[in-house]
Amino acid sequence: MPGTLYLCATPIGNLGDMTPRVVETLKAADLIAAEDTRNSIKLLNHFEIHTPMTAYHEFNKVEKAEELVQKLLSGVSIALITDAGTPAISDPGEVLVQKCQAAGVPVTSLPGAAACITALTLSGLSTRRFCFEGFLPTEKADKKERRALLSELSNETRTIILYEAPHHLKATLSDLYEALGDRRITLCRELTKKFETILPTTLAEAIALYEKEDPRGEYVLVLEGKSREQIKREEQASWESMSIEEHVARYEAQGIDHKEALKLVAKDRGVTKREIYAYLHGGN
Repeated sequence: MPGTLYLCATPIGNLGDMTPRVVETLKAADLIAAEDTRNSIKLLNHFEIHTPMTAYHEFNKVEKAEELVQKLLSGVSIALITDAGTPAISDPGEVLVQKCQAAGVPVTSLPGAAACITALTLSGLSTRRFCFEGFLPTEKADKKERRALLSELSNETRTIILYEAPHHLKATLSDLYEALGDRRITLCRELTKKFETILPTTLAEAIALYEKEDPRGEYVLVLEGKSREQIKREEQASWESMSIEEHVARYEAQGIDHKEALKLVAKDRGVTKREIYAYLHGGN
């Protein structure tokens, strides 16, 4: 029988958030795969956990995952932990989970802290619908991909959750403002720690704030989605400058048949389909 991969959530700051089940599992596992063994040893020592560790991180996630899967197939049980929070969320653990599922290795998750959910609940913004983007690609690493993602987010109606490091925060706030316009945003810093800070503000105000002081600590950014009313206003502005012929052609270019395009144009303009048809085919 293969061993089981346990995804063990660890505290994002406050050690009191470690669950008894995670402690028991880390003690009982044959091996702990940790993102940074130097960081994790402090956590393990605090809870008197003496299970052997191995490093599993962004730079060895593919080849090491293959090695760990073979161990699991031989019956070894492995607990996966990240530096903080829940493994496999914006984390190399997702590769290991995929490979385990492909190999038929059992995987289970031991829930606990997650910075993205903690920040969302503290944000004061809508929690009914949200999307998580993790870290945006940096300008240096992939400028084109960063711009493409920002363009997609500009029309996102759900609440948006991002992670950001302090040395990239100013650039990210400026890029968000340029791509999305001014929006409500809550900046969550040092979550669950002594100097936890929750700042509901706007993008423009946040930019002004960090012109005066340097960002410190790790940030979770919770950003208001675009309102449907704003989308409707923008769509209306886009076709108000068009002729009726151009308006119909825009819908037909999307693969919509002529009759349905007439109906949509009539709805946009607040008139009947018959009036649109008469205009186009009556020579008016």
